Amino acid sequence: MRMRDLAYETASALDANRGRSLLTVLGIVIGISAVIAMTALIGGIKQSLVGELGLNQARLVNIYLYLDRSVTLDDAHALTQMMPEYEAVAPITYASAKTTSETKSFDASVVGTEPVYFHVMGLKFLQGENFTEQDESDGALVAVLDQGAVRNLYGKHDEQVVGKTVQIGSVSYRVVGVIESDMGGSGDSGTAYIPFSTCAARLSGSWDVSGMVGLASEDTDITKIVDTTKHKIQTYYNVDDEAIEDGTYIYTMQSVIDELDTMMGAFQLIMTAVASISLLVGGIGIMNMMLTNVTERIREIGLRKALGARSSDITKQFLLESVCLCLAGGVIGILLGYLGAYALAALAGGTMASGLGLGDTTITPAIDIHAVVMATGICVLIGVLFGYYPARRAARLDPVESLHYQ
Repeated sequence: MRMRDLAYETASALDANRGRSLLTVLGIVIGISAVIAMTALIGGIKQSLVGELGLNQARLVNIYLYLDRSVTLDDAHALTQMMPEYEAVAPITYASAKTTSETKSFDASVVGTEPVYFHVMGLKFLQGENFTEQDESDGALVAVLDQGAVRNLYGKHDEQVVGKTVQIGSVSYRVVGVIESDMGGSGDSGTAYIPFSTCAARLSGSWDVSGMVGLASEDTDITKIVDTTKHKIQTYYNVDDEAIEDGTYIYTMQSVIDELDTMMGAFQLIMTAVASISLLVGGIGIMNMMLTNVTERIREIGLRKALGARSSDITKQFLLESVCLCLAGGVIGILLGYLGAYALAALAGGTMASGLGLGDTTITPAIDIHAVVMATGICVLIGVLFGYYPARRAARLDPVESLHYQ
C-alpha cells in the first residue's frame, strides 16, 4: 500500500469517528499541555528573576561579618587590599529615614556606600550620574535615588529629578542621579544612596561597616572564592576556624542561580511526573479505542485481505491511526499549554510583584523548541506503544472468518 493511500485511509477512519477521537485524546491533551505550560512558565519565571533581581551577575559576592569586634571602614579597605581576586569591593552601611520632596514623603531605606558600589552591582543610571570619590571624602550632601524612591516622592518613576533637592532625615540633599531599582533596594519600596561618610556622619552615627559587596575578577574561580575570602578574613583578624565559620556569611550570586535551578528543576520534575500519569491514562484510552475500532472493522479488514492487502499493510494503517490520534492530541496540548502558560504568567507576575516587592513584574513564558520537540516525540512514542497491540491484532485476523463476522 502506497503512503498516500495509507494516509487517505487513516484520515477517513479518524474523520468517521471525530467525536470519539476527540474524547479519546483528552488524556494526551491534558498531559502535554501541563508539561508545556509548566516548562514555559518556569523558564519565564527564571528569566524574570534573572532580570529583576540581578541574578545574572554571577561574579557578585556578598560578604557579611558578625565577629566579636566591629568592622570599620578602614578594616574594609584593608581587606580589599588583601583580596586581589576581586575587581572591586564596596563597603555598605544601612539606615532608614523619612525622605521628603516638595509634595510627598515616605520612609526610605538609605544605603551609605562608595561610588564603586554601582559598578559592582551592575546598576544602570537612568538619569544623571554617580556621586564621586571627592563627594565621599568631603561627606557631600548628594544622593542617588532608585526608581521606587522617585515614584514615592514624585508620583511617577520617570520624573526628571536630577538637580532637585530632597530631605533625608533633617538634612537636604541634592539628587545627582537615578538608577534602576536593584535587588538590595527592595524594589518599589524606594532606596536612597549617599556617600558612606555622609551616612556615617549624618544618619547612622557609626563608621562600622554593615557588609561588603565584591565583584570577582573574570578569571577567578567562583566556586572557590567563598573559601578564599574566608581565609583572607581569618588571616586579617587572626581568629580560629570556628569563629570564622560562625562569624561570616558569604554567598555568591552564582550559588543563588544554582539554587534557583535546583528548585525549579525539582518543581518541574514533580509536575512532569504528575503529567505522565495523564499521558499513561491517555495512552490506555488510545489502546481501548483502537481495539474497539478493530472489532467494529473486522469485515473491512477481511475484505482488504481478500483483495490482496498484506498483514504489514493492516498493521501500518492501524498504527498510523494511533500515532495520528496522539499527534493531534499533542498539537492541541501544545497550543493549550502555551495559552495556559501566558494566563498563569500574568497571575504569577502579580504574586511576585506583591510578595517580593518587585513592582511591575512581567513574566513572559519561555517558548522552548526543545520542549515542543520532546512533546512531539512523546506523542509518537505513546501512539506506537499503545497502538501496536491493536494493530497486530487486526493484522492477524483470518480473512475468511472476518468476512463471515456480523
